[in-house]
Amino acid sequence: QVQLVESGGGLVQPGGSLRLACVASGSTLTNYSVGWFRQAPGKEREGVSCISNSDGDPYYAGSVLGRFTISRDDAKNTVYLQMNSLKPEDTGVYYCAAGRGFIRLCLLPHPTDQWGKGTLVTVSL
Repeated sequence: QVQLVESGGGLVQPGGSLRLACVASGSTLTNYSVGWFRQAPGKEREGVSCISNSDGDPYYAGSVLGRFTISRDDAKNTVYLQMNSLKPEDTGVYYCAAGRGFIRLCLLPHPTDQWGKGTLVTVSL
């Protein structure tokens, strides 16, 4: 079973950038598709971006398309989320998850997928 740890969150001003990292241990991430999800205070969790383990194809939610970039470094067992032009509505706890099935993970993440504990991103003046 893979264990995931997120890092890179913090406080940033609107228009700024952050890069989140999701580091895996216990198993290689090449066996999984990986997604980033976020949950804002008082709101439901939403999918942000996913990346396939088979061909590296990315998926982005419409709200982040053109601003966020997902990438994976299999040698480091790590998936990154580069976030640019951040907006206050990007604020939330960001979680990474690993699972089987790229489209299924992106659209229907499940508690039985492997989840990290999250990292807080706050976009504010």
